Order: sequence, then structure tokens, then C-alpha cells
Amino acid sequence: MRVKSNWFRSGREKTPGEIAGAVAFNVWRIADNALKNTRKADFEIAIGPQYFAFLAEFMIFMVQLADRIAYRHYGEEERVAFTTELANRVGDNLAENQRDLQGGEFAVYKTGFIARLNLRADDYANFTYEKGADNFSFIRQIGQLMQEVVDERDRTWVIDQIMASVAPEAIELLEKAMSGLLELEPKRPARSSTSGE
Repeated sequence: MRVKSNWFRSGREKTPGEIAGAVAFNVWRIADNALKNTRKADFEIAIGPQYFAFLAEFMIFMVQLADRIAYRHYGEEERVAFTTELANRVGDNLAENQRDLQGGEFAVYKTGFIARLNLRADDYANFTYEKGADNFSFIRQIGQLMQEVVDERDRTWVIDQIMASVAPEAIELLEKAMSGLLELEPKRPARSSTSGE
């Protein structure tokens, strides 16, 4: 899976809000990919409320992860601006998709997501995250939360699936995306075409 990890126009410092917008796009794609991979692994996640519950929990995990990555690079004020904008953008994306698929009111879906995110933020605050570490407790938290989402027959195995496969891939993708969007690494030169002479 590819993520948006660079800007088409460089040379200007991006605001935390601009970066949050690009990260929100990636969070949606990564969460959707996590859902598809979990379903491919024979976990039953029905279209409808269960589908959106999975996406919501996984996107909250991604917002918590993005906040910790931002902590390494921003001062407190910029970090708060980034995470607030990210949470709102992710909430918008989820609410729009939920409204389009299930009907109902956008504001109700978004308010529910933000309330859940705030509740989960308190839970995730108990765990640390460091790039390159095993982050066992942080990752186990999303696995345990997914037990509340999946069917009873899948509850025993979902923690292993999330911890061994789904979460590590998501972490790698988001780290890569944010590293590029924050322009922490030099941009690779564009490929040049060569002739076959």
C-alpha cells in the first residue's frame, strides 16, 4: 500500500493544519487497509455499524500514534494544533462515509467519534510509543479494543491478528508518511527517463 508522503510543491514550510490534512488522508487509507486485511484473515466484520466501529477504533489508534510522532517534532502549541486538526479531519471523513452508507446525521456521527477519541485518549495516555521499539502495551491496547468490535467467535484471535500483523504495518506506513510530510528526510530526485540507444 502506498501513502502520501511528499508534497507536490516544496520550498515552503507547511503549517501543522496542512500537515494534519495530509495525515488524515493517510489515516483513512491505512485504517481501510487494516480492515481489508483483517477481513482477508477470515475475521467477520459486517458492513454497517460493526464496519464503522472497526474503522473508528483503528483511526483513533492512528490519531494517537500521529500525536506521538508529532511530539518528537513540534512544540506543545503546534502539536495541539496538529492533533486537533487531525482529529477533526478524521472525524469528518468517518462521519461522511457513515452518513453516505448508513444514512443518519453527519453531526451525530462526528460527535460520537470525537467523544470516543477523547475517551480513548485517556486510555492510550497510559502507554508509551517510541519509533523502533516493540511498543507492546501501546499495540496491545488496540488489539484489546478490537475484541469489543468483532464477533464473539473472533474475540480470542483478534488480539494476535492486530498485534502481529495489522498494527505493525500501520505503524510503519504512518511513520513513513509523516516523515515525508514533515520533510524530515531529503526528497528523492524525480526519476529521469533514459533512451535505449
